[in-house]
Amino acid sequence: MKRFHVHVSVADLTASIRYYSALFAAEPTVVKEDYAKWMLEDPRVNFAISARGAETGVDHLGFQTDDAGELAELKQRAETADMALLDKGETTCCYARSEKYWVTDPQGIAWEHFHTLGNVAVYGESRKADASGQESACCAPRAPKGKPLGIAVNSKSSCC
Repeated sequence: MKRFHVHVSVADLTASIRYYSALFAAEPTVVKEDYAKWMLEDPRVNFAISARGAETGVDHLGFQTDDAGELAELKQRAETADMALLDKGETTCCYARSEKYWVTDPQGIAWEHFHTLGNVAVYGESRKADASGQESACCAPRAPKGKPLGIAVNSKSSCC
């Protein structure tokens, strides 16, 4: 079963931990000096916040899979839809070791698809260019915008 993932950049981590703990009626499962994460079952979501100097607001969205097979299924779906895909392979990010790749929607919102392999003591790999010139980053890399899928949206009949 997949778990929805939301990562929000916040200005005040302490105040945000207090707020989201009250909102979710649960304490975070991970708290670091610059990061907190709630692994909620109802709704089934991996909700993370960080205060790492990024612009405040939604940093990225994603799906966390329970196993490698689900991750492969999501990757196949993205490739079949001809989405631009940034495959990071096994990497360290958000105090975890994961297998992951990124896609970016037509608006430029990064979507992380990942399978967590274990916990680590550091936030992640540093942002630096690799041999191809691509920035190596654990969270929300500057990937090319995705290719629109041609899904019609009727904004007059829907509020959200």
